[in-house]
Amino acid sequence: MAKIKKNSHKVLYRKYSSNIKYVMMVFSVFIITLFLPKQPRFRYEFEKGEIWKNKDLISPFTFAILKTNPQISTDKKDALENVLPIYTLNRAMRSNIEEAYLTEFDVKWRSNNLPETEKESYKQASVKLLRSIYDKGIIALNSRHQNEGQYYDFSLLDNNVSKTYSTQDVFTTASALEYFKDKFASTDLRIKDMVVNLIEDHLKPNIVFDEKMTSLLQETTVNSISITRGMVQKGELIIAKNNVVDEETFQKLQSFKESYEAQTKTIGDSTLVYLGQVLLVGFITSLLMVFLKLFRKDIFADNRQLSLLLLVTTSMLLALTWAIKLNLPSLYYIPFAIVPIIIRILFDTRLALYLHLLVILIAGFFVPNSFEFVFYQTTAGMVAIYSIRNLVKREQLLLSALYILSAYFISFLGIALLREGAVKQIEWSNFMPFVVSVLLSLLAYPLIYGFERLFGITSDVALIELTNTNNKLLRELAFKAPGTFQHSLQVANLAEAAIFKIGGNSLLVRAGALYHDIGKIENPQYFIENQNTGVSPHDKLPYEQSAQIIIKHVHKGIEITRRHQLPESVIDFIRTHHGNTRVDYFYQSFLKNSPEKFVDENIFRYPGPIPFSKETGVLMLADSVEAASRSLKNPDAQNINDLVERIIDYKLEQNQLDNCDLTLKDIETIKLIFKTMLMSIYHVRIDYPQNL
Repeated sequence: MAKIKKNSHKVLYRKYSSNIKYVMMVFSVFIITLFLPKQPRFRYEFEKGEIWKNKDLISPFTFAILKTNPQISTDKKDALENVLPIYTLNRAMRSNIEEAYLTEFDVKWRSNNLPETEKESYKQASVKLLRSIYDKGIIALNSRHQNEGQYYDFSLLDNNVSKTYSTQDVFTTASALEYFKDKFASTDLRIKDMVVNLIEDHLKPNIVFDEKMTSLLQETTVNSISITRGMVQKGELIIAKNNVVDEETFQKLQSFKESYEAQTKTIGDSTLVYLGQVLLVGFITSLLMVFLKLFRKDIFADNRQLSLLLLVTTSMLLALTWAIKLNLPSLYYIPFAIVPIIIRILFDTRLALYLHLLVILIAGFFVPNSFEFVFYQTTAGMVAIYSIRNLVKREQLLLSALYILSAYFISFLGIALLREGAVKQIEWSNFMPFVVSVLLSLLAYPLIYGFERLFGITSDVALIELTNTNNKLLRELAFKAPGTFQHSLQVANLAEAAIFKIGGNSLLVRAGALYHDIGKIENPQYFIENQNTGVSPHDKLPYEQSAQIIIKHVHKGIEITRRHQLPESVIDFIRTHHGNTRVDYFYQSFLKNSPEKFVDENIFRYPGPIPFSKETGVLMLADSVEAASRSLKNPDAQNINDLVERIIDYKLEQNQLDNCDLTLKDIETIKLIFKTMLMSIYHVRIDYPQNL
């Protein structure tokens, strides 16, 4: 009873598994639409320089015409140029400097032994000149304000009253000293030098740049700049049908769009908008389900693989929603090309392109300039798919990123030239989001590894790792069952060559071939390829037991590979490489030596199933042909030809290839490849006609 309860969830899963996929679809639609913006969408698409093909557009309300970003930047630049730097006057400095000067004057006069009778007159004369200098002011020049010449205008703030001056109207420390030298009269050079040196030591600017006040004024000036230039009144014609969207009209349309979207945030019915989103997203997701049901029934039947497709789709659209809500400068930062890369590597080209188009179509409803967006992403996605046919080397991902970036650049340049009509007008900084997007697409590599582990999907990268003969499991096979290992290598070569010619996954076939006999490491001496003496352990066993030992290597192989967490797609080769054929040697031996006994044929028959794909079918044929070829005593061209024909025809007679989609043409091609390769293996010389 407890066991029944324990497995009840598995029973329920099998019973309702066909409905789970529809629940996942509805859940994905709900998640996608839940976070999308809920205001009505502006109905018109327009580009500068294009013909307005819609009907005459009359403004339904009054709105302001927004300035373009370059216009606003120019206005800000002009406004900042008209803002004069602010300097403050320090009136207290004059008295402080005068007091310090007088104190030091007396000390210097005495130390220089100058006549006391002349001291007072020179003191008063120098102080008078010092006062006149500070009354005019000494400025500390700032190199930032000397744009074109030595002099510049500034605003002088004195007791909260601002007046405009030029640096010509005031002294600098250098010009103040020169002025003092010219005006201070003395016939005694000792007195003049002493006074001039003393004045030079005490001259300090009392007009100083106030950076904080200037920055505040600049900020206030910039913030006060109007971002609009005129109005469009209600009922006024914005653009007539078949007119060209020139720069002025384009700005009107852009302003109308922003005003419309701002108003619909408050007056639009968000419930109806949400209903429209559900209809569109649900419809496109349904198309994906129909596509899978018609053309990829294996994925449609596998809820894990289907959930992966829905997860990738949902995640990418949620990333778009997140970017819209964060108000990113450009939605092209989002790496949409990552979708076709992941799906191509994990599944196939057709599904990758189809799913990418569905994601782009949904995203197109919520981005500005939808056609331009769809063009960029569709072309980039196609290039991504073409550039990664099989990911067998890491540099392929980098090359793919380079090809995607090139596709973006060609599209960007073409659209820019179409819109601007001049290379100089192209804003190259707008291409930077595409560069970031391509760099982010390199995240596909770690994501593929994560999806493989999480959803049990086998990519070409994983297969390459499995086919490395330094793999721990293959090294164990080579050590414990060297004959089986060599047999597996030859089978891999035969099967890979055949599947490559007729079309199929050659990497998967090679991996399956290398592991198809892995179960023989349990009892390697019971298999003839590992026996290096004339004595076989089967000689002492009943035929039924020998047959079961041979058959058991299939079950053992499945156990071992599952314990080592090999993909199910590789394990399928183990369970199908003998199909449900008989172990004929022991079966016939039993009939010959025990004719009076009843024989249960199932004891001598492999459990199956029979091969169900091109790849598993080719492996079965390669395994049988290679094993049989080892028994040839005279492996010449005729014997090899007869052997291949006999083995493959026998498999057909036994209905072992009924479930795999190998055509008669494929089988003839396989025969030819097997014959050619076996002749090469056994060094058979081909007899050419005498007249050649």
